[in-house]
Amino acid sequence: MDAKTPPPLNVTPKIEDGFFLGVVLTVSIAFAMVIEPFFAAVLWGVIAAIVFAPLNRQILSAIPKHPNGAALITLLLILGVVIVPAFVLGAALLQEAAYFYGKIQSGEINFVRLFSDTIAALPDWLRPYVRRLGLTNFYAAQEMVTKGVTSSFRTLAAQAFQIGQSAFSFLVALGVMLYLTYFLLRDGEALSQRIATAAPLRPSQRTALIEQFVIVIRATIKGSIVVAIVQGLIGGIVFWALGIQGALLWGVLMGAFSLLPAVGTGLIWVPVAIYLFATGAIIKAVILVVCGVLVIGMVDNVLRPILVGRDTRIPDYVVLISTLGGLELFGFSGIVIGPVIAALFIATWNIFTRMRGADAVVEG
Repeated sequence: MDAKTPPPLNVTPKIEDGFFLGVVLTVSIAFAMVIEPFFAAVLWGVIAAIVFAPLNRQILSAIPKHPNGAALITLLLILGVVIVPAFVLGAALLQEAAYFYGKIQSGEINFVRLFSDTIAALPDWLRPYVRRLGLTNFYAAQEMVTKGVTSSFRTLAAQAFQIGQSAFSFLVALGVMLYLTYFLLRDGEALSQRIATAAPLRPSQRTALIEQFVIVIRATIKGSIVVAIVQGLIGGIVFWALGIQGALLWGVLMGAFSLLPAVGTGLIWVPVAIYLFATGAIIKAVILVVCGVLVIGMVDNVLRPILVGRDTRIPDYVVLISTLGGLELFGFSGIVIGPVIAALFIATWNIFTRMRGADAVVEG
């Protein structure tokens, strides 16, 4: 070749690589659109596999040559410990809600009358403050409360209603979730390694993000769902022991509201305690306040650090905002998606900050 002739430009591989990257993105988007109707099922399948992976590893260590059997045993335990009790609780809750609805329809339970009786029974020194807050009218008070956090829980209720209306679709989604959970339990580690290898990230970034994702999922489930179950269970038992009607319903509501930091279960037991004080049931009101503050309220402060650890906690205000936003965007699944996205956001910026700090040290 002549010395003056410039070497040929090697542009073909760049064009091919760019085109193939476009194909990868297109196929990935198309696949996401295909599985979008089962987004919740896939999400909860991944969550179940991550949460129960340690248990599956213990079972696999006992029967090392039978990964299929270990995954099947873990799946059966998930059914027995989580799915079946959830169905039983849901059936009992529906029966309780139907009972209360019948009482409301018959006029036996009249919230306007209960509200008026409570206001009338308040001491004279407290009435000016209540009047100043505009809570002397039931409908005005109802509107004030509704403007708070209820919009997100209305979305949650709508999701539950849709599940009830389309039981067949719910059962199909549950089957998909369990089917996917089985294979993720069996092949999860190999799949995670393949995904990690394919991710266009530095090894340190890739490892940190995957570890943080797993930690956040487990922390969200253990630190939120388990605490909610415990608080709801204790609250329901306290209501039942005090002879308050609908203990199961109130316990479930306390468990649901406990997902909201700062306010939590107090949104349920505080109004009931006020009503008991106002109607003269002083002993019951005092017992409820003591149990609400010292037992139900302390569960979060005592149990969450044990289950989660202090290093993985994110600020309560971030949990509150991300949970409400997740419920608004994703429905029931937003209980997990919102905090997980928030935690990954914080983790990503922490990794980026450490990288910037390391680069600054190197440059210095």
